Amino acid sequence: MREPTKSDNLTERLIEAIISGEFPSGSKISEPELSRRYEVSRGPLREAIMRIETLGLIERIPHVGARVITLSEVQLKEIYSVREALEGMAVRQACQHITSEELHSLKQLLTSHQQYIKDVKGASYFLQSGDFDFHYRVIKASRNQKLISLLCDELYHLVRMYRIQFSRLRSAPKSALKEHFQIFDALCERDEDLSEMLMRRHIRRSQHLAQEFLINQGENK
Repeated sequence: MREPTKSDNLTERLIEAIISGEFPSGSKISEPELSRRYEVSRGPLREAIMRIETLGLIERIPHVGARVITLSEVQLKEIYSVREALEGMAVRQACQHITSEELHSLKQLLTSHQQYIKDVKGASYFLQSGDFDFHYRVIKASRNQKLISLLCDELYHLVRMYRIQFSRLRSAPKSALKEHFQIFDALCERDEDLSEMLMRRHIRRSQHLAQEFLINQGENK
């Protein structure tokens, strides 16, 4: 396994800054400013920006330059429709392949999330990523490499951006956690139909919260 390069590390830092809203939607990507901010040369920076562009987090606009994508209702509907279908499929396949050890680890993860929500008094439940993310673990447990590639590589950061920036503002973390526990119980029972139904309903609920926020935001402009 190769060691992470300066560009790799910078890519991860920029991704998290964009997803968290530190770099707001629509904000211009200034190479000189970022070069000074992260104390890196323009070469690794440009490489990192190109990688992030392929993830859909940055777009290039003619005569304007590179900008952080602007979250839109149309794009939200497209992403969540794909996510609902693919994650529904993933959790069905996870019912077939998830091991007892993985279920035990998933239960521990949800318990830690439960404690986290108590610690922050329900303020947030959407900053987890990678192995700390319930959805990520379930997708990995599907053992379907195409689904994993689509959901954990191509769409993952864009989905996280929507989840964090919208759900955090109109969130119901206790309800989300309850739904995760329900999906977990269906996984333990190896109930493919129930697990898919619960996952699809859970994702639709997240979409509705995000759409509601977008609509209200538009009305307040």
